[in-house]
Amino acid sequence: MAEEKSQNLEKKVVSGMFWKFLEQISYQGIQLLFSIVLLRLLTKEDVGAVGIISIFISIANSLIQTGFSQALMQKKEIKAVDYSTALFSSLLLAGLLYLVFFFLSPFVAAFYQLPLLTGLLRLMALLLFPGAILSIQLAYASRALSFRPIFLCSFLSSLFSGIFAIVLAMRGFGAYAMAYQQIIFSFFSVLVLLILLPYKPGFGFSVRSLQSLFGFSWKLLLSGIVDQIWQNLYALLIGKKYSVEELALYNRGEMFPKLISATLSSLVSSVLFPAFSKLQGEKEKLLKGVKKSVSLSAFLLFPLLFGLMAVGKPLIILLLTEKWIGLLPYLYFLSLVYLLFPLHMINLQVMNSQGRSDLFLKIEIQKKIVGILILAVTLPFGLFPFLWGKIIGDWICFYLNTRPNKKLLNYGFVEQIREVLPSLFAALFMAALVYQTGIFLEKKGVEELFRLLILIPMGGISYLIFSYLWNRETLSYSFSLFRLFRSSR
Repeated sequence: MAEEKSQNLEKKVVSGMFWKFLEQISYQGIQLLFSIVLLRLLTKEDVGAVGIISIFISIANSLIQTGFSQALMQKKEIKAVDYSTALFSSLLLAGLLYLVFFFLSPFVAAFYQLPLLTGLLRLMALLLFPGAILSIQLAYASRALSFRPIFLCSFLSSLFSGIFAIVLAMRGFGAYAMAYQQIIFSFFSVLVLLILLPYKPGFGFSVRSLQSLFGFSWKLLLSGIVDQIWQNLYALLIGKKYSVEELALYNRGEMFPKLISATLSSLVSSVLFPAFSKLQGEKEKLLKGVKKSVSLSAFLLFPLLFGLMAVGKPLIILLLTEKWIGLLPYLYFLSLVYLLFPLHMINLQVMNSQGRSDLFLKIEIQKKIVGILILAVTLPFGLFPFLWGKIIGDWICFYLNTRPNKKLLNYGFVEQIREVLPSLFAALFMAALVYQTGIFLEKKGVEELFRLLILIPMGGISYLIFSYLWNRETLSYSFSLFRLFRSSR
């Protein structure tokens, strides 16, 4: 019976990963396509202005969405009143935060000396309301490991909002084109999920339910706010200390590595968190699942990010034109920052899935203390020492994230580094080969498109060869997962 239960869970996880993978690929792919078109149409100031406002919205959304959605997924037994209580609480919080942003917007505009930000912040703050509803809808779908509706929702919403934004940009709406893209995406997503999901918002409210959910979620809420502020602090400082245009280069330099890493991280966290939650008390099975998650994440992510660095220059020129070539140094630095992002996520999700939100909060505080110290040391020395500090801090944070799992599963920093080393070496050798070949082709006068047509297949083939030599077990496991994906469609 236990064996059958384990097999059923594995099938659900694989099926969930398949649909979540499709959802992320479709969403991120369409978003990338429309972002490229918009970057060609808009100025750096427009992009930087939206980047500033997005920081404030991200922090507020973290406050609204993080805690209750995680609490709903972690709870062993769930009732309809739990969903409705979480929904009303989230909407109330969204309303309060909207009022704060409405009155705060002139001061934000004055701080950055951009009058445009007043109206832009008031408009984009509307994102808080659909975000509150979406967090509950996605918690329901994730708990059931039902990701097909999310795939359809992301695909349709991305397509509709992207087309609308391009039309607005061509008509001269500037930064507002990007703002309306996000708003239409969020409201349309809520509507699509209302149609596709069995879950419909109820009207019940229970103080007892709120106390139960808040007892788990308040630590995650606090952790989420601290983390969002920290994640966006570098962008806030660049926008103020340097310029909005420099912030635009930073944000767009982050676009490609973040897209790759966030896609994989979202796949891992959305599917594995509810799966890990079902394995509470089953240490051996949990350890096996975590090890597979770590090795597979490194196997997939490392070649993509190192490969991105190797072909960065022709890729930027081809897709975004020479106007955006200044983002290249940011792309290199931020690719190294996002290298460990899914591994952070896996370690944190293990803690959350076992109900240890107290450890989660404690570690977040430790990481931010380390980060602030590094920031204070590196900031006076200029932009790039500042970014090197971000990379060093990220490795220290990875160590801190692994410490609880050393005690819980005997699977800490050293064990996880050992797990990912074969993928790291294979990716580094592949990237070195691709980069040197790219330099040779550039000297020969080969155009960007043809360089990419040569370099990308070369990178894929060489990585598979190096993996066959040094990382055969993970390579074999990846192919077996691919076969399971095909059978899960």
